[in-house]
Amino acid sequence: MMECTWKAVLLLVFASLGIQYTAIKSLRMAYKAPCMGMGVQNQCLQRDIKNNASRLLCEGTNNLHASLQQHNRKHIIILSMTRSGSSFLGQFFNQNPDIFYLYEPLYHVQRTFANSSSRVQVDRRAFVGAYRDLLQNLYDCDFYFLENYIWPAPKDHETSVFFRRGASNALCSPPLCDQLQKIEEHVCSRKCPPLNFTAVSKSCRTYKHMAIKTVRIPEVNDLKTLAEDPRLNLKIIHLVRDPRGILASRISTFVDLYRSWKIWNSSGRRPYSLDLTQITTMCTDLASSVQTGFMRPSWLKGKYMLVRYEDIANDPVKKAKEMYDFVGLEWRKDVQRWIEQNTNGSVTPTANFKFSTSRNSAETSENWRLHLRLDIVRKLQDLCNGTFSLLGYKMVDSVATLKNSSTSLVEPRTFLAFT
Repeated sequence: MMECTWKAVLLLVFASLGIQYTAIKSLRMAYKAPCMGMGVQNQCLQRDIKNNASRLLCEGTNNLHASLQQHNRKHIIILSMTRSGSSFLGQFFNQNPDIFYLYEPLYHVQRTFANSSSRVQVDRRAFVGAYRDLLQNLYDCDFYFLENYIWPAPKDHETSVFFRRGASNALCSPPLCDQLQKIEEHVCSRKCPPLNFTAVSKSCRTYKHMAIKTVRIPEVNDLKTLAEDPRLNLKIIHLVRDPRGILASRISTFVDLYRSWKIWNSSGRRPYSLDLTQITTMCTDLASSVQTGFMRPSWLKGKYMLVRYEDIANDPVKKAKEMYDFVGLEWRKDVQRWIEQNTNGSVTPTANFKFSTSRNSAETSENWRLHLRLDIVRKLQDLCNGTFSLLGYKMVDSVATLKNSSTSLVEPRTFLAFT
């Protein structure tokens, strides 16, 4: 009943956007595979979307799922929060040529809602439902579904506005792009031809495994439906970080959103209008997800691994190997080479690029201690008290302790994957 409720909300919202939401379970059962053929035996149905684009729905077969099972394809999701190091962790899988990696494809769903002129209140269930259905389609290598969320609407299934295309090696490599000698994010988006979703779907199927990185799924519980789907063989890597480090990074990165926090941090005066909602929601979602993992529900068995950013930063190769072992992937020397080259400070990151994945990881994991005021740290500790104890982050109550970087605030903890 709840599932019907959020989908009904979506229908109302998308009607006002000029988009008809078509991911209903009964329809998915009837049309499982994307339309790749053009012959009589694979005819497509077209459904008009209100005064706007149209979407292809094809007569499905079970060939895709049989193929995935035959090759033991792994579907990986890196679940995290903004400024937790997920872009860095994602490279552990992006650098593997056997993995089709996508960087934040759910951005397009979020942007569609954000740009809506509708007065209909979009609740959290609507977002989660849309995110989940898009993930299901992407893991099936069905990129046509994504067209509903891209603006301007793709023409002949082609678009030049795919979010952070260059962050995915697969989207910047043949057959999708033949123009690059070396994959570089900013060069890829400039030199590669527009993405053709028919070609993307076809290319996706040639990879042994698939990984998606996202900061837009609020809680691990929101992935329950996907985790229970035996066809997906889903592996969830849940990346967490000290909330104080997250806040410090957000203040310096998202100036407009965290302007009041920045004023407080620089002036020492807490603004009267300071909004604590973002922080309290962050800590609530984080604690809820971690508690779900610790409870070890049956639907997460063999599918969930908790990883702290600080542990990755201190020994990235070791943690990467642990993640590969959890997923069931063979370790690759080219992945190790990338990690070693991009974590020792020898590679200069792109100037002023807030999502850089090159860093001296060991030095930056607790660097936030030099940039946050004690009163802000104390406030954050009050708001997120339970989260700190769950994840093994030590509290501070003096400037001396805060600034003494020779002593770590990260307790030694071993978080075993739920197998």
